Amino acid sequence: MKMSLGSSVSEATSATSVITAYFQISLMSILKAAGTGMFSKLSKDYSNSSLITGLIAVIISFAGPLAIVFQAASSANLPPNIVTSWVWAISIGSAVSGLYLSWKYKAPIITAFSTPGAALLVGSLSLFSFQEAIGAFVFSGALIFICGITGIFKKIMNIIPASLASAMLAGILFSFGISVFTSMQSSPVLVVPMIVIFLICKRLWPRFAIVAALAVGLGVSYLTGMFGGGDISLSPAVPVFTMPIFSVASIIGIGIPLFVVTMTSQNVPGVAVLKAAGFDKVPPNNLVSVTGLTTLALAPFGAHGVNLAAITAAICTGPESNDDPTKRYVAGLSCGFFYLLFGSFGAAIAGVFTAFPAALIAAIAGLALFSAITNGLVSAMVNPGERDPALITFLVTASGITILGVGAAFWGLVAGVIAFVILVKRPDLEKEEEVTEPCLSQEPRIPH
Repeated sequence: MKMSLGSSVSEATSATSVITAYFQISLMSILKAAGTGMFSKLSKDYSNSSLITGLIAVIISFAGPLAIVFQAASSANLPPNIVTSWVWAISIGSAVSGLYLSWKYKAPIITAFSTPGAALLVGSLSLFSFQEAIGAFVFSGALIFICGITGIFKKIMNIIPASLASAMLAGILFSFGISVFTSMQSSPVLVVPMIVIFLICKRLWPRFAIVAALAVGLGVSYLTGMFGGGDISLSPAVPVFTMPIFSVASIIGIGIPLFVVTMTSQNVPGVAVLKAAGFDKVPPNNLVSVTGLTTLALAPFGAHGVNLAAITAAICTGPESNDDPTKRYVAGLSCGFFYLLFGSFGAAIAGVFTAFPAALIAAIAGLALFSAITNGLVSAMVNPGERDPALITFLVTASGITILGVGAAFWGLVAGVIAFVILVKRPDLEKEEEVTEPCLSQEPRIPH
């Protein structure tokens, strides 16, 4: 079943509303069947703002990064059924892992597919057969799982100073904040009303600022005819199993680089987001091992990498989700639920989201991340003695450089750690110097 988006936006919206309502009824039935305790807990902690922030996180994932997946698939000339299975696998993987982790730890654990990993595949997927690529996906997932289950990942995270992790986060999100105003230059009719409504609601009803900005953006886009045209297939996604083939070439060309960029550009910033939002009690090893295991299980269906989210996670972990941090896990559940829904109808949802104006996506993403950028900068600069290394981390990360196929987040962290080692004294060394060095306020003794 296909329909034209340009000629019948209202029909697509109605169909999506019916699907959403059916999904909500089914979800409530599942929760009731799971136990009244679980249902009552969720009912007590539920808020519309948490639901919307979860939805926005998924919209941003589908409207932006998913385009890179399509580009990678196009470079390898993959057939439509394989592409649909790929979208299904990364969506279901993000849904299942996010739902499980958010409920288990009662924290907004947002998982997503590896965006830098997809970008890596744009240039390398066409060099191998798809079965070899699947083998490389399995290899990468296994390595990530081992890093989590053995405790290596936590040791790495404990070495990184909190100020540098916060600076890296701010650097990652910086371009999204700027995009609000660059998109305003290209589409002032759309973006200016969104900013005005956001500021007014931020002053009067902070929790609904993002919701109101999104509603205004959608309304203006509809009234001005900014929605793009295209075909929407409402057929459910059908997963396709591909038998992996393991080759040294594909493991070196795809598997190892995919592992590196996923760990450095996604999992490390993902943990930094949680720590910056105050969720530092969540064990990072467990999070990484679950995402690695999820990738391992769904790789034969096309999942190149399921990992901790950074940018979309920052949307769900802040006060826009809920003023009470103990209730923000609902945003994680919301994100997982919408991933599950959209993944089940991957082709339809992708068609809708790719029809959204680019300025709308850029503006709502940037506005939703204002608080996360602020928190990152404040945390990075809170210690005067660590400001220079934090600034270097921020600037290198914000630059967007790519060296040896590894993104700016990793190199920003490397540069910051080097500067930290050179500029910042360790507490134990300072204590030794206090004992051994003479006090400047005292007169030195003159030997007789």
